[in-house]
Amino acid sequence: MTDLSKRLTEGVATPDGPGTVLVGIPHSAAMGMQLISADDGEATMMLPYSEALVGDVATGVLGGGAITALLDTCCGAAVFASKAKRIVSTATLDLRIDYMRPATPGQDVYAHAECYRVTRSVAFVRALAWTEGREKPVATASAAFIVEHKPEKKP
Repeated sequence: MTDLSKRLTEGVATPDGPGTVLVGIPHSAAMGMQLISADDGEATMMLPYSEALVGDVATGVLGGGAITALLDTCCGAAVFASKAKRIVSTATLDLRIDYMRPATPGQDVYAHAECYRVTRSVAFVRALAWTEGREKPVATASAAFIVEHKPEKKP
């Protein structure tokens, strides 16, 4: 388990899944989000299907807010996993989500994010969410995060 995984999950593994529960982020823990991987500027997460997150009870489709929360959290994890290892905090500056189709009722939602550029004060990320496969996305995201770097030690 990487240092990032330990920080986000406090080392709590899921009992039956490939990821670890995000207990370090209260709303993510409440939703049951799991961190599958986070390394080299990329993160993969899973949001288990839950009737508590359904936005349309007639169809069983998850609400857009659940997908938004998953993508935002996955993007933030990718920033922390970036090569800019001195990042100590982030805040979402801008988040654009394009919804392609409803998430398949009864299925878990997966997300993958890539932090492709980090400047002195902003990190840029793109992400994808899916249920049945990456080739059939539920939503895509483009985000910018304010980043705070740990001060460099002066010799």
